[in-house]
Amino acid sequence: MTNVTCDIAMSMDGFVAGPNQSLADPIGEGGDRLHRWMFEEPDANAAAIDAITSAGAYIMGRNMFGPGRGGWDEEWKGWWGDEPPYHAPVFVLTHNPRAALPMQGGTTFYFVTDGVESALALAREAADDRTVAIAGGAATVNQYLAAGLIDELRLHVAPVLLGAGERLFEGVGDLNLELLGTSGTELVAHLTYRIVP
Repeated sequence: MTNVTCDIAMSMDGFVAGPNQSLADPIGEGGDRLHRWMFEEPDANAAAIDAITSAGAYIMGRNMFGPGRGGWDEEWKGWWGDEPPYHAPVFVLTHNPRAALPMQGGTTFYFVTDGVESALALAREAADDRTVAIAGGAATVNQYLAAGLIDELRLHVAPVLLGAGERLFEGVGDLNLELLGTSGTELVAHLTYRIVP
């Protein structure tokens, strides 16, 4: 069966996005500090970046796709411009239907209204024998963790404190994590865990 992974950047105090997310601050105030390692040390973190971008399909929550709630602004195409970095099918969890949105570079966004298990079934089919990646945000990752649907959790812990925002591990119950590996640089500690059923 297709392996389901989750790569997510996190602060030392457990937040994956800062407070007051907005169009100007899509990762919340200070949230950009969680991802400095990707842009300032890409060579030193190449293995982690390759693992993030090699999935055959992705799943994300609506907030990770865009800032709106309720009905769709059909002009909104996501935070990443005309050629998103996924280059694969992306399944967006939402309560509001929307037609599939093909983008340049092989990314197509599909909007799923019937829950996390349905999105995962669609992503598994689309990924074929490649990995399915739960991309975020916190609420989406927490739903998949609580449902026991993630096989491997890769935390990218930045040496920053956000103090508030969107917290990982809210309402997920007692997880049995087996450490598989660690690596890192000055800007991040990469921690890879297998989630033991």
